Amino acid sequence: MAIELKLTRGRVHLPGGPAEVDLGVSGGRIVAIGDVGDAGETIDCTGLDVLPGVIDSQVHFREPGLEAKEDLESGSRAAVLGGVTAVFEMPNTKPNTDSAEAVTDKLARARDRMWCDHAFYVGATNHNAGSLAELERMPGTAGVKIFMGASTGDLLVSDDANLARVLASGHRRVAIHAEDEFRMQERLGERIAGDPSSHPVWRDDESAMLATTRILRLAREARRRIHVLHVTTPAELELLGRHKDIATCEVTPQHLTLAAEEAYPRIGTFAQMNPPIRSGAHRDGLWRWLAQGVPDVIGSDHAPHTREEKAQEYPKSPSGMPGVQTLLPLMLDHVAKGRLTLARLIDLTSAGPQRVFGIAGKGRIAVGYDADFSIVDLKARWTVEESWLASRCGWSPFTGMELTGRPLGTIVRGNRVMWEGELANAAIGAPVKFESVEFG
Repeated sequence: MAIELKLTRGRVHLPGGPAEVDLGVSGGRIVAIGDVGDAGETIDCTGLDVLPGVIDSQVHFREPGLEAKEDLESGSRAAVLGGVTAVFEMPNTKPNTDSAEAVTDKLARARDRMWCDHAFYVGATNHNAGSLAELERMPGTAGVKIFMGASTGDLLVSDDANLARVLASGHRRVAIHAEDEFRMQERLGERIAGDPSSHPVWRDDESAMLATTRILRLAREARRRIHVLHVTTPAELELLGRHKDIATCEVTPQHLTLAAEEAYPRIGTFAQMNPPIRSGAHRDGLWRWLAQGVPDVIGSDHAPHTREEKAQEYPKSPSGMPGVQTLLPLMLDHVAKGRLTLARLIDLTSAGPQRVFGIAGKGRIAVGYDADFSIVDLKARWTVEESWLASRCGWSPFTGMELTGRPLGTIVRGNRVMWEGELANAAIGAPVKFESVEFG
């Protein structure tokens, strides 16, 4: 077989550990590891580490309807500049992605515009519960997303009866935004005008814990697997650790990096997100449970808003911040600081998403798998500058941060879509395939 692309002289992170081997690619897949021979194109990876392609399983790219904040092209451009090879995009757009027509529309919008591979969640509502079993099986669909607490947009399923209806419809793992809407409505008075540091007081630990406890009970009754997104409290991770047979979970770089005591005084409403940035003690607790192996994946919860929107006085300011481009750089810096190993990071960003969501052909460097690679310089020391950011919103809570470790190249199915900050000539992203959809 003719080798179309060869990666040579890099430190390649295989399922069995790192090795200095060459990789051979043809037809978008890995076809040889080790002695590859001649190739049509060769990429010299001397001094670099070749990781399995990073999969960000939670992004909000805002299209259709909210393109002033982001669109599928700009969001995916930010993704590949940050070393991300595939994304799962969320349904709280305008209109919501809650029907077959809406999924089809998003897939059509993505064609020839998205730089990375992609899949789209279907949003659960009180009205579409009966059709979710069919919707979740559409090609290019990441599964069903439930908002138990109101966030950006108007997707909301808050009561137990409708949650049970949603969980009873379908078989794939359901992604959950776990904040208790009823408690948050009761606590609206905890918000202090002009004081974004009151955000985690309003959306407190108990609102998260109540929702997570409720959804675990309902999931067990329905015998339905769930995935709890952006967990912010150590108590939730302790609870989720006792329910691994039915529940997986995610943490974000924001909650692992930022702390309320520093973030709200420094950037105010630009630190506002749901669930909130909490205290340094919360952040340290997340790291303790990460060391215990409880979180399964890291997702960015990339959720951009314009500067003008974020600059409004709290609580008029919207919740959410960009993050897809900084996910891998931030986590590489945590590796450099000794907070986790590179092997654990690979599991959280590649192998973990593959296991949790049943992704077909991605998540590891092995013969037969898609040739998705995130190529990084672990020793590069650099500063996050606004000029590097590709998101349409144009800002990041991490601007000015000095990091160690930087993405140098992004290869998607054998296509070099980014190298040293430069993009390829064309966007070649395609829908992600899932075992439960492709093979029943």
